[in-house]
Amino acid sequence: MIEYMYEVVAGPEGNFQKEWNGLVEKIIGPQLWLDIGQVLIRILIIFLMATVVIKIGKNIIDRLFRKRERGPFKISERRENTLKKLIHNSLNYVVYFTSFIMILEALSIPVGALLAGAGFAGLAIGFGTQNLVKDLVTGFFIIFEDQFSVGDYVQVSGIEGEVDEIGLRTTKIKSWTGELHILPNGNITQITNYSIHNSIAVVDVKVPYETDIERVDNLIQEVLRKLPARYPQIVSPPESLGVQLLDASHIVLRITVEVQPMTHWEMSRIIRKEIKQRFDEENIDIPYPRMVMYAREQEVKEGE
Repeated sequence: MIEYMYEVVAGPEGNFQKEWNGLVEKIIGPQLWLDIGQVLIRILIIFLMATVVIKIGKNIIDRLFRKRERGPFKISERRENTLKKLIHNSLNYVVYFTSFIMILEALSIPVGALLAGAGFAGLAIGFGTQNLVKDLVTGFFIIFEDQFSVGDYVQVSGIEGEVDEIGLRTTKIKSWTGELHILPNGNITQITNYSIHNSIAVVDVKVPYETDIERVDNLIQEVLRKLPARYPQIVSPPESLGVQLLDASHIVLRITVEVQPMTHWEMSRIIRKEIKQRFDEENIDIPYPRMVMYAREQEVKEGE
């Protein structure tokens, strides 16, 4: 009777020891490490294949766009850069997602059940992804309508700079000081594009009241007539519009000139420099701030 009870008590401990020994043999044994090595090799091959596919795919896309330039149907360089970056990004997404699924299969994770669960989870959280859907829809229409393209200088949502990248969900804008702003497309409600049409450079020239206006205007027109031959950015001859403002201490003369897109700031600086140099040659001074002071006691005595 005592021996039977000992066997019953000792039975589970013996099974546990047997399972533990089997686990240790499996860890130490070569088969487990061979399986792990095979899985790691498969994952490495998947990474290498993804890298090669992305590189070859991008080369094919670039070649297709180069052939498009020589074909009968041509698109603008702005549009080409935008579509090329968008296709590159789409290729990356597809290849990375496919590689992720293949890695899960290599790890013996049931992909079908995972995707089914993701489908139900996506349906459950679909009501909370309205902003994402809005970003995607807005991004599609930005690209489809060619509202702006890569390389354009735009002002969007209070941010001004050059478009660095356009995606279906976000847009990247690089300011002239180097900051990179990433905007969700759904937040883009108003766009100002400076790169499509010609720009107008506006320059205001201030001269003192003592200056002969006719002489100053003739000098300005003389300077403006020489500019188109020296600067190819100018589209139409500059115009001197005459007196723009009579200020407290000076007169303002306005100049306008139509230039190529995004060159109006440069031409404004050039025109100011040319006019200043011509004024120096003719000894025409710029207006200085003036202050008139009088003594109140003197005013009272004069009133008496």
